[in-house]
Amino acid sequence: MCEMASTVAEEKAVLDVIDALVDYARARLLLDPRDVDWMRNRLLEVLGADEERRAEAAALGLTESDDATASGDVVNPDDVAATDDMSREAAAAFLDDDVIMGTLSAAPSRIQDAYDDVRADAGNMAAMRWFYDYGVANGYIKLAQLRRNVRFDGAGLVVTINTAKPEFKDMRKAASGNNVDGSFAQCTICHANEGLAARGKRTLRTVEVELDGRPWFWQFSPYGYFRQHGICVNREHTPMRVDRSTFANLLDFVNQFPDYFLGCNAALPRIGGSVLAHDHYQGGGETLPMQRAATWRRYRCPEADDAVLEIIDWPASAMRVRSHDRASIARVCERIRAAWANYDDSAFDIASHDASGAAQSSLSPIARLVSDAGNKPEYEMSLILRNNAVSEQYPLGVFHAHPEYFFVKQEPIGLIEAMGLFVLPGRLIGQLGALEDALVAGDALPDDLAEFRLLWDEARSALGSADSSVGGRAPVRVAVHDALASICRNILGDIAVFPDHEALGRFVETLGFEAR
Repeated sequence: MCEMASTVAEEKAVLDVIDALVDYARARLLLDPRDVDWMRNRLLEVLGADEERRAEAAALGLTESDDATASGDVVNPDDVAATDDMSREAAAAFLDDDVIMGTLSAAPSRIQDAYDDVRADAGNMAAMRWFYDYGVANGYIKLAQLRRNVRFDGAGLVVTINTAKPEFKDMRKAASGNNVDGSFAQCTICHANEGLAARGKRTLRTVEVELDGRPWFWQFSPYGYFRQHGICVNREHTPMRVDRSTFANLLDFVNQFPDYFLGCNAALPRIGGSVLAHDHYQGGGETLPMQRAATWRRYRCPEADDAVLEIIDWPASAMRVRSHDRASIARVCERIRAAWANYDDSAFDIASHDASGAAQSSLSPIARLVSDAGNKPEYEMSLILRNNAVSEQYPLGVFHAHPEYFFVKQEPIGLIEAMGLFVLPGRLIGQLGALEDALVAGDALPDDLAEFRLLWDEARSALGSADSSVGGRAPVRVAVHDALASICRNILGDIAVFPDHEALGRFVETLGFEAR
């Protein structure tokens, strides 16, 4: 009799969880009230077929949900009946469960229709913010995971330690992670991934974007590196490229979505490139350090009197073009791109092509709207020069992080990091913690962290005392973070194709640009 009562109680707990999830879907996920019974039965099927999920549901013990549901209040499955740590974890697991939340999420067509409605009523940016909130609500955007990441400012950069991103020292291995065998998708960012169970993308939703008259789509990153980080993907599976059409596309996007920037990795197979073979851009709603950097020198632009070229005071070799006329910006950027693609300078180890004739030089363009005063918006296109050359001394890349910094980052420096937001591997959390412990205790550098000698010496020098324990952990952490940020800035210097601003200026002047 007791066993039967226990079973009845467990079944009721599961049904209460289903009711809570349905309430959540009605409030947050566009579940039509007419589909409530159908959705309950779908969830009952999912939970009934999975003993582990069923046990988690029963463990929630939703003793408080009846009154809330009866009163019409929405029950958030991340908080409901969280009477102890175990039930909190179980509730959060439901919100992050791809099967459960994929079942609750609206169909892509319903998402697109709702997005279009918001766009028509409140504008493009309001629609994007609505779409972002939906991605949070259906669990695709992993806010809980993102909040566990370490993030701090230093040396004029933003440094993040990402606990979700795997570390790939071998780019061939990284590329192999894009395998989509057994699906309709040709790669991991093709539109055919929407709802793909095999890659845990049941909750993935996209919205249509038109760039320069061609179909693209936007999706937010589940583990975004910055605020509202997303990618804009060519609807056609076509290789990455940077050419005049790229500039037009980027400018068209920021004209439509003025609160976002949008940029592109260099179309190179190694340095500054992407492990993704599909034409795409990335951007979002944050101003990155390079975009805030001061101007070193301004130039007049040949054949574009309404545009100005600026060399940026930045460790990497970077410049930006500003104008109210998008066509002028695209024309100036194409002039620079075409010249850089064929530029050789043995004094700086710059070779535009390798021995086989393959191109080694490209650039990363980044567009944004810098002002929208009156009816005459001003646009900006930043350009970061990249080169893929290798040498006997630097077999992974002449303009790559140098080996003395591999203990921090060995992976190629992509678009976002070249703009000053470094994404470092999760292993550093433990390693930096061990360094802090040793510094606070006044111990020597631990033997198993010998490769961190450079960072250790810089932090120790900043602390200025043989006994760090006097000041406690806070100043030690600041010193360690500052030393790490300083190393990241040095890495940006390593990727610079010109050794200083003067050399970059001489290249610019060979193209007919005149200093103002």
